Amino acid sequence: MDLRSIKTFQTIIKHGSFQKAAEELSYAQSTITMQMKKLESELGVVLIERGKPFQLTEAGRLLALQGDLLLQEFERLQERMDALVKGEAGHIRVGAMEPAASYRLPYALAPFYKKFPRVNVSVQIESSRKLIEMVEADELDLAICTAANVPTTVGFLPLFPEEVAILMPDAHPLANEKDISLPQLENEPMLITTAACPFRRNIEKQMRDRGLRPTYRMEISNMLALKHYVQAGYGIAAVPIRCVMPPPKGTVLKAIRLFEEDLLVGLAENKTKPFGRVATSLKSILQKNLRYEKEPIQK
Repeated sequence: MDLRSIKTFQTIIKHGSFQKAAEELSYAQSTITMQMKKLESELGVVLIERGKPFQLTEAGRLLALQGDLLLQEFERLQERMDALVKGEAGHIRVGAMEPAASYRLPYALAPFYKKFPRVNVSVQIESSRKLIEMVEADELDLAICTAANVPTTVGFLPLFPEEVAILMPDAHPLANEKDISLPQLENEPMLITTAACPFRRNIEKQMRDRGLRPTYRMEISNMLALKHYVQAGYGIAAVPIRCVMPPPKGTVLKAIRLFEEDLLVGLAENKTKPFGRVATSLKSILQKNLRYEKEPIQK
């Protein structure tokens, strides 16, 4: 069904005349007649009574009601397509690991939404490993994650280190220490995230490199939930400083002495997929707004 014929039909209804419709649309009257015959043939119904003063059939009245909706939807679609071509609209898929997803991304996205108010953004929160897989499979346009096990088809742009410290109840025997060494953690019951979590893997590796074996009490899949379990007295946890500032009531945060490296977080993208204007702008804005800021540990 040709939308031009629907527009012609609606114009005929507006004027109650084939001739006046032809004049408004700058068509020959024979063109108007031909379009109506074709439309009726495609629908298999008569729309306008013949040989009488202008009058719609029942089918014509139904199409008249729905025709405006069809044209409005088409116009909206056309506007969105035009905006998409101009780079003013579209849909961008972003992934992020915690705590960046909750504590950094909402603020970093604000300038992008101001510049592209008609772009839809979907945010997927997953582990770094899963995010890399989604970028490689073209299920995400960009991902904020760590660089571990990045395949050759995925590019990684380093942005900032996610600093880690030890959160513990303020009644803990180590709570009065200025900072904590990794050997002091060996026999302390620790609350941990899942094995796929880069923060867990990082501290485990640094302890293993020193011949130390961590002691685990409870595994909690959500990084942001760890602080609440520490607050409840279940144990201590290595956490990103960003997500526990200020420390919850009844807890203290301690730096880790001689901790070799914090996790490097950056932007992952699929190198085999071309970037449009919207995705390129988002990448530039995130690169600017996710810059590194030193997180002071409040005593």
